[in-house]
Amino acid sequence: KLGYANAKIYKCDSPKCPRPACYRSASSVKEDVFPCDRLSCTGKFRLLRHVSFVDCPGHDILMATMLNGAAIMDAALLLIAGNETCPQPQTSEHMAAIDVMDLKHIIILQNKIDLIKEQQAIEQHRDIVDFVKGTMAENAPIIPISAQLKYNIEVISEYVVKKIPIPLRDFTSEPRLIVIRSFDVNKPGSEVDSLKGGVAGGSLLKGVLKVGQEIEVRPGITTKDAEGNLHCVPIRSRVLTMFAENNDLQYAVPGGLIGVGTKIDPTLCIGDRLVGHVIGSEGSLPPIYTLIEIQNHLMRRLLGVRTEGKSKGAKVDNLSKNEVLLVNIGSLSAGGRVSAIRETKNKHGAVDKRAKVILTSAVCTDVGEKIAISRKINKHWRLIGWGTIKGGQKMAI
Repeated sequence: KLGYANAKIYKCDSPKCPRPACYRSASSVKEDVFPCDRLSCTGKFRLLRHVSFVDCPGHDILMATMLNGAAIMDAALLLIAGNETCPQPQTSEHMAAIDVMDLKHIIILQNKIDLIKEQQAIEQHRDIVDFVKGTMAENAPIIPISAQLKYNIEVISEYVVKKIPIPLRDFTSEPRLIVIRSFDVNKPGSEVDSLKGGVAGGSLLKGVLKVGQEIEVRPGITTKDAEGNLHCVPIRSRVLTMFAENNDLQYAVPGGLIGVGTKIDPTLCIGDRLVGHVIGSEGSLPPIYTLIEIQNHLMRRLLGVRTEGKSKGAKVDNLSKNEVLLVNIGSLSAGGRVSAIRETKNKHGAVDKRAKVILTSAVCTDVGEKIAISRKINKHWRLIGWGTIKGGQKMAI
């Protein structure tokens, strides 16, 4: 599952305070201004950024979860263990995912340097530089850290402030929140009168969400009829509470992770059942699709899987009719079967590859949305490419 946390980043306002010690990070509940604790410093730490972290699993068999998390990110911290060889299979796939999701701002963290000798750290630094050549992370800073000993954490704070610009946000559109976790917050044995509605955790992509606002959740409740066709009933509800960690909110804006308390039946939210759904104001959400047409781009070689006796990864075969894939659309992971394949050449001579994919679960999305495509290889889903939604079969609601 995806973990998430918030943090505040501060800087001491005294010009005499040396860097990187003039930077500091703290939890979301910390006040915005507090005195500098460095000896003989008269300055005050002042809040520069309030950021949210989505902790994606590094294990290669959990790639689908990682891609769901990447859907709401503005930048990436790529964590590489100093006591292991670089790259690990999952590191290559994570780098490919960074490219797929078009994350341009990356900081590489070389962790666990307290467990290795200086020469090993230098050699691994060279390996990391070679590994990121030709990728989005080619010019990314590489910071040696020890998370356990809190070594160089203030350097990360400085780089987050200086290297990752604050993204432009859209406050004027209708709100749209992408759900990455959902919960039932009631304890077993709660009285009926004291039951609370389900909570959805995620990030606003655009617009402003307010407490008391009427909302719609799509695709909502999905059922199958006798012929196996999917039917969806969007859930309508109201925002009762909003919070970011322990901070109560009256309204939320894009960026950062929030929890939204609703009047939705908690059994619909228990155990991440709302993951992949989209929340917005009534009537403003995109259509629901059960079949999508994608323009696909496959990688040349498979990452993280080596064929016997060869150092290069196995070649990625083209999509075939009736093949079963895993597609990541926003924060949704859905199975899909390829029903048709078409290749055409445009006027510049480039091949336009398209595929129609029948999804196992309904998805609320827009034309033009980027998706990640995975194929089952050796019993694990492996990232093989990405695509853009060009159209599809809309579901009548």
